[in-house]
Amino acid sequence: MEIKILGTGCRKCRALEKAARKAVEELGLEAELKKVTDIKDIMEYDILLTPGLVINQQVVVSGRVPKLNEIKQLLLEALNTPATGT
Repeated sequence: MEIKILGTGCRKCRALEKAARKAVEELGLEAELKKVTDIKDIMEYDILLTPGLVINQQVVVSGRVPKLNEIKQLLLEALNTPATGT
């Protein structure tokens, strides 16, 4: 599973990264977590507000920091969704 945190390093971006790492740890998942901080790279995801949470190349949240349980639910849903060609 690949997880990306989109954001330039603001407080909310750091909070989302911390929550995502905790969700992965609590669920015992194998995941690669990357921070995307370059604005040009962030713009490729077509979001208007950061932070953004991307799971397996799908933007699942943007413009807010979801609660830990919501992140866990999104991760579990991604596990049960067939991967699309990227």
